[in-house]
Amino acid sequence: MTTEQKDVDTSLAAKIDTAGGATPPGIATGYEGTAADQFRAYVSRVRSGEMGMLPALGGFVVLCILFQILSPDFLSLPNIANLMTQTAFLGMLAVALVFVILIAEIDLSAGVTAGVGMAVFVQLNNGMGVNWILAFAISLAVGIVIGLFIGYFVAKVGIPSFVVTLGLFLGFQGLQLVILGDGNTYRVTEPAVTAIENSNIPPVVGWILWAIAVLVTLGTAFYDRGRRVRAGVPVRGIGLLFARVAVIAVVSGAVVFLLNLNRGNNPLFPIAGVPIVVPIVVALLWIGTQILDRTRWGIHLYAVGGNPEAARRAGINVAAIRISAFVLCSGLAIVSGLFQASQVGVVGSSFGQTDVLNGVAAAVVGGVSLFGGRGRLVQGLVGALVITAIANGLGLLALPGGINLLVTGGVLVLAATVDALSRKRAGASLARV
Repeated sequence: MTTEQKDVDTSLAAKIDTAGGATPPGIATGYEGTAADQFRAYVSRVRSGEMGMLPALGGFVVLCILFQILSPDFLSLPNIANLMTQTAFLGMLAVALVFVILIAEIDLSAGVTAGVGMAVFVQLNNGMGVNWILAFAISLAVGIVIGLFIGYFVAKVGIPSFVVTLGLFLGFQGLQLVILGDGNTYRVTEPAVTAIENSNIPPVVGWILWAIAVLVTLGTAFYDRGRRVRAGVPVRGIGLLFARVAVIAVVSGAVVFLLNLNRGNNPLFPIAGVPIVVPIVVALLWIGTQILDRTRWGIHLYAVGGNPEAARRAGINVAAIRISAFVLCSGLAIVSGLFQASQVGVVGSSFGQTDVLNGVAAAVVGGVSLFGGRGRLVQGLVGALVITAIANGLGLLALPGGINLLVTGGVLVLAATVDALSRKRAGASLARV
């Protein structure tokens, strides 16, 4: 074993111990510094190539300014609500794909998995009268089985994920035809499902959910701080903690305020409130983030993505981690399919077949590394917001659909280039150390 491999193993073992509450070797206790120190550290990380979702956020701001200049309706209240509902299903698909991209794999079948799941759903709910919750649970089980199938052939048999999922991408298109019938299209008639993307929660309920979210964020921040103190790991000052939570509260509060305004034309019948799908997406994103950031499984997932051989030597069951990542991806793909079915109102034989590439693009644009081991779930959602903003803005300008594909493709190539250059810069920084 080389000295470099030993260093990787030691670093990995220390990270795993920290997840269990132990103090990793070589780390002193204390505080991470003032706000100025934190800012300088962040700038240093950006210069070394760890930009995270900063390019995506910057790009989104530029897009908002550009499209608002070209079309004054872009930042109108109705279109802001439309952006959120349009982002929901693609964002959830991107979040699903982040799990497998983090282990340096790919799932080209995620979109058609959603299609198969929704085909099963409409046949059960529409055709057989099965309760929609039970029908969705069965669809979710189908997604989990698909994930197990993919994970087994990738982790146990050793077939590249690209080949396995490409085969399923082709095969599941035929399966959709078998389930739905060639050329058949089914309307989504369940009111609870159509309401997900097309109805709003009352403004008062929106503010209550906002307050709960802020309190949960604050509580989670204090819990993390306490855990780091007990583990002897440096922590941020209380002021920085409150400042971070305050920024989140102000930004999210502004969004709730805007969505609670009447965006309809008739004051007697106002259209106001946060779309139902928004708190659902936020809740699922929060749960997934907790799993990745605060469980041993999440630490192991990042370890496998960063260096599978080092993870194996550290005692991690690499095959089990890979299988579970594909299971989560396929399961969340079914959820994204439910959102899309709610939005478009129909499920046909081509449902979901063109979505997976946009999902991968969203994850990469958001800053998730295709090389594995680096990225967060929220980056997939932010990337989806960028992709959706491009399509929405170009639609308002009434430009041809081909322009949308050209622009989206260019943004994807740019994001992948930034990722590759960031890795090179990070590698050069480590070499200098």
